[in-house]
Amino acid sequence: MNFTADALRYDDARQTNVLTGNVVITKGTMSMRAARVEVRQTADGHQAAVAIGGAGKPAQYRQKRDRVDEHVEGEADRIEYDGRTDTLKLTGNAVIRRYRGEALADEVKGQTITYDNVAEVFAVDGGREAGGRVSGVIAPPPAASAPIPPASAPQEPR
Repeated sequence: MNFTADALRYDDARQTNVLTGNVVITKGTMSMRAARVEVRQTADGHQAAVAIGGAGKPAQYRQKRDRVDEHVEGEADRIEYDGRTDTLKLTGNAVIRRYRGEALADEVKGQTITYDNVAEVFAVDGGREAGGRVSGVIAPPPAASAPIPPASAPQEPR
């Protein structure tokens, strides 16, 4: 995990890093941006992070998906990442967007979004804000190219 921030407080006994001010964290193809991020290291070497947005600016997440030209972006007041299960929980004005190449394919909004990157599944809860509703646009998958049948040889008249 790589990071930049305005300040860092490291607690070796608790295996906790608290990063503040313009925080940017990268790990492989995943990146997070927030005003404050707390990163914990478990005894078995996994990392978990809680990112908190700043005044009028949500915490942000972005990750390239494996084996396809797609990436997922999310933003919320609070983002919790669990490295052991590769899951995210976005809370407070949560939005998840999936891009195919540079084109927006899907977007969902709600109070809480749970995203399982391994299973490629997300669940959205409207909460009590906005009347408890979720909203979004989900595009159909790209059309699979149908195989072109081989040209048949010309038939000789009988």
